[in-house]
Amino acid sequence: QVGLVRERFFTPRLRFRSYEELNAWLLDKCIAYAKAHRHPELAEQTIWEVFEAERPKLVPYAGQFDGFHAVPASVSKTCLVRFDNNKYSVAASAVGRPVEVHAYADRIVIRQDGRIVAEHKRAFGRGETVYDPWHYVPVLARKPGALRNGAPFKDWVLPAAMERVRRRLASVDDGGRQMVDILTAVLTDGLPAVEAACTEAIAEGVHSADVILNILARRRNPEPPPTIFTPAALTLRHAPVADCARYDNLRRTV
Repeated sequence: QVGLVRERFFTPRLRFRSYEELNAWLLDKCIAYAKAHRHPELAEQTIWEVFEAERPKLVPYAGQFDGFHAVPASVSKTCLVRFDNNKYSVAASAVGRPVEVHAYADRIVIRQDGRIVAEHKRAFGRGETVYDPWHYVPVLARKPGALRNGAPFKDWVLPAAMERVRRRLASVDDGGRQMVDILTAVLTDGLPAVEAACTEAIAEGVHSADVILNILARRRNPEPPPTIFTPAALTLRHAPVADCARYDNLRRTV
């Protein structure tokens, strides 16, 4: 009944900002149609009334249907996978081995050996390249200059504190290398931890990568808890003596 539904609800052709908006509109239209039209076999009832009577016997909703089109693909040396006339970046670790592209209606998920190596919003043009800059951070260790000129990092907006550190390091001779060290730390410590370390460093008036990495190391290996000394008033006057023979006395007493 695809053709029937298309003619009934999508003629003339409509435009929506998102699939969520489309689905909400379509649900309202379907309910309104079902309440306004008679059932084709049970003419004394509307389609909605028959549906409501049947609802208790329906199989419970088990979650969103995982519907996608899967195709195998190869990864280029520039960490890109081609699908449907467009290219999508994947994690640098995926280079050299085949992947499987799962194409959903609104997104692209790329897996390698069951592990997700990329997830992007789906592009519907031609010749587009969709980058995730984090996929290329491991490569920056070998080519730190790419952070300034590389296509994946063009218009890359980092979290506020990290962006401030990046701007300040731009005027330092080895600022690019220092920023790469900070970005690389995200792969092990996570983005929230690195952002917090940058915030702390800026509050202290510094923006050096060494300082930020030192803050991360301290948080990773916190100082041991302080030793608590017993106040004199609570010190035992008579230290207990270990004497297992006391149990024999208890047995004889019983």
